[in-house]
Amino acid sequence: MGTNLTDSDNITQTAAENKFEDELVFRLALTQLPGVGHGLAKTLVSYCGSAGTVFKERQDALKKIPGIGSIIADNIKQGKTKALALAESELGFIQKHKIKALFYTDKEYPSRLKLCNDGPAMLFVKGNCNFNASKVLAFVGTRNATEYGKSITEQLIQELSLHDDLLIVSGLAYGIDIAAHKACLKNDIPTVGVVAHGLDSLYPAIHKSTADKMMEKGGIISDFISGTKPDKENFPSRNRIVAGMSDAVIVVESAIKGGALITADIANSYNRDVFAIPGNVHNEYSKGCNAYIRDNKANLIQSVTDIEFFLGWDLKKNKNEKKQVQATLFLELPPDERKLVDYLKQNIRSDIDSICMYSGLAIGKIPNLLLTLELKGLIKVHPGKVYELI
Repeated sequence: MGTNLTDSDNITQTAAENKFEDELVFRLALTQLPGVGHGLAKTLVSYCGSAGTVFKERQDALKKIPGIGSIIADNIKQGKTKALALAESELGFIQKHKIKALFYTDKEYPSRLKLCNDGPAMLFVKGNCNFNASKVLAFVGTRNATEYGKSITEQLIQELSLHDDLLIVSGLAYGIDIAAHKACLKNDIPTVGVVAHGLDSLYPAIHKSTADKMMEKGGIISDFISGTKPDKENFPSRNRIVAGMSDAVIVVESAIKGGALITADIANSYNRDVFAIPGNVHNEYSKGCNAYIRDNKANLIQSVTDIEFFLGWDLKKNKNEKKQVQATLFLELPPDERKLVDYLKQNIRSDIDSICMYSGLAIGKIPNLLLTLELKGLIKVHPGKVYELI
């Protein structure tokens, strides 16, 4: 379908159309047309060749595009002036606040999300992030996270820090989401928060300081224009982005009807891997994960080793590099710390009772020594106070 307009078409073209030449303005306006969502926007661009051409195409030609028809073609004709004016205003906003507007045809757009038919045509990005890292994981869970859930999240992300070219995605919400983002900042892992509103605000506002810290290696993304409030109906779109831009979704804690399971359902529909952390059968916020594992909707995981196995990640290179750094650190350790490290070299995983009994160290010193080695990144702790040399 071409863009050859007749003289009559040119005469009837609105003044608003003539005013705009920037393709970005047309892209911004496209999903603001009445009845045209992200899916139809991509269909229109596919047939017309560009967003700008959609606004300049003849109405009878638009009607012939699959899924458009006369009603939507009429909506485009009647709504284009308002949509373009709104787009011009939005362009001013994103330029002022240094926000990137990524169209689904752009190279920087998340490549995994391009494979999702209902993925957004346009994303708004604040920050500095490579969405196309070789490894992208999403962490989701209840807003009413327990200490167990937050601890598991922190542990997994600390273990994941061994991996290069990794991105962690979550929703910047209370509970598991914010625990994941904070753990990423602590372990120097790029992290992105997907929000269900325009980038002129932040919900919840209490997480602004964390969001600000995420900007250097990560950031905030949304498919909503400025002024959009975090209304309930916007969250399914947010969940689709979280699932669609990731290789796998990790559900840490969820009630039996928790919102995290909606993201997991979407991930399954996209043929993404879904992992779940098992929990106490009597805990309300473990029932969702346990049910998902029981129903074979998610793989049970207990550590990053399980994630590596299911995703086929090769950690050999990263481990070798890490060991070179550790070899230098080991030589600089005080005698008691080195003695504890030597014990863990011989006992791959050891609980604290065994360490106290067989390490030959004074029992009163061991907790502080273990904490010091953990802070140095030389050991990791598993549930049940089981320690392992990294």
